[in-house]
Amino acid sequence: MLHKPVTLGVIIGNRGFFPSHLCEDGREIILKVLEEESIQAVAISPEETAYGSVESIEEARKLAALFKEHSDDIDGVLVTLPNFGDERAIANTLRWSGLDVPVLIHAFPDDAQSMTIKDRRDSFCGKMSACNNLHQYGIKYTLTSLHTVDPQSDGFRSDLRKFAATCRVVGGLRGARLGALGARPTAFNTVRYSEKLLENSGISVETLDLSEAFGRAAELSDDDLAVTAKLEAVKGYISTSGVPEESLLKMTKLGVVIDGWMEETELVASAIQCWTSMQEYYGVVPCTLMSMMSNGLMPSACETDIAGVVAMYALALASGQPSAIVDWNNNYGEDPDKGVIFHCSNLPGDIFVTEQAIDPDDIAVMDYQEIIAGTVGKEKTFGTVVGRVKSDPFTYLRVSTDDLNGKIVAYLGEGELTDDPLKTFGGYGVVEVPDLQGLLNYICKNGFEHHVSINLTEVADAVYEALTNYLGWEVYFHSSN
Repeated sequence: MLHKPVTLGVIIGNRGFFPSHLCEDGREIILKVLEEESIQAVAISPEETAYGSVESIEEARKLAALFKEHSDDIDGVLVTLPNFGDERAIANTLRWSGLDVPVLIHAFPDDAQSMTIKDRRDSFCGKMSACNNLHQYGIKYTLTSLHTVDPQSDGFRSDLRKFAATCRVVGGLRGARLGALGARPTAFNTVRYSEKLLENSGISVETLDLSEAFGRAAELSDDDLAVTAKLEAVKGYISTSGVPEESLLKMTKLGVVIDGWMEETELVASAIQCWTSMQEYYGVVPCTLMSMMSNGLMPSACETDIAGVVAMYALALASGQPSAIVDWNNNYGEDPDKGVIFHCSNLPGDIFVTEQAIDPDDIAVMDYQEIIAGTVGKEKTFGTVVGRVKSDPFTYLRVSTDDLNGKIVAYLGEGELTDDPLKTFGGYGVVEVPDLQGLLNYICKNGFEHHVSINLTEVADAVYEALTNYLGWEVYFHSSN
């Protein structure tokens, strides 16, 4: 779902009482817009039904059969109404297709200068009837921002992009397989989660004990082809100046093991017991390995935070860009809407400031983990990625399993990463969030974790639609209003 183009099944609604010729032009326009937006379409041809639209039972059966034939490819359905449209044919097509995917309802606008019997669409009214029937059938659907909208307009294109992101999130989370490497660190009760609640939403968790990972790594020779290739990839990913070769080799072997485990068990993301057992008994931190995976759109979360990596993956699905997991960590001076985000860190490389940074100290490099070093010794803690996150708009999301009430809950919103001055260690940045104090109050009152997932894009609307309307999760959308 992260890499392939979105494919939409297309339903052109028609109703014989209204100008059917509008369906011919409408179909052509819609397919052209989808092509321009790099969205693939599955649509019935004008040779099989009148104007390639659906109105009768026979036409609904034909289109439903076409959708069934392509069910493995279809990520969502676009219902478009060039005229009023037959609401029963639309609902029946979706029901008979057996598809369980997001549905976007679109209606063409009328032209106030062309309201004759020959050209009046009445799609404005027909959309209500279509939605009424889908509601009766128990079929979930998404609406465009405007009730009727020109499909060639910027507004509709924006709706289409959001819908495509929603389709990626829904399709990606349903059937997602996540890896939990190691047990939850004892000190982190905060990252407890319910595998059963996640499984009920189609998300599976595969586990691997740290001892197995260490054992497999120990069996790899220094000159193993996979090891040498991984070592080259690590050195090409980030500056390793000052990092002992022994630490790099240990890290590389562990990376080979993790890569192999994820490939064999078909995992799309992971959460790792990153401390302190790994440092005490293996001698590195896995942060760079996790950073590389997240940067490659296979998110990896700290402290075996499976619910956290669900959020990371959802954001990456929506945006096609890397996600990070951070702590809401510090206040920033006396500004109530600003704060500091931080992790030790395993943040993906693409979210750090670049070589053009004003302060060279902000550029990401590999180093040792200062916090853990005080307990286990510096020589056992190399592998962390330290640097500053670049200033950009961002979306934040936290997913949690509410085991006591048997449901999955979340909060999300958008903010800005700023270039306000800050000197500290680890991976860090300054954020500005409208009514941050209200958000923090909500987090604390509702028992959410201190971890939050971020993505340097603005995709909150699309993610909210996916998680609430199609997955049925309880989500708080934070704003300043």
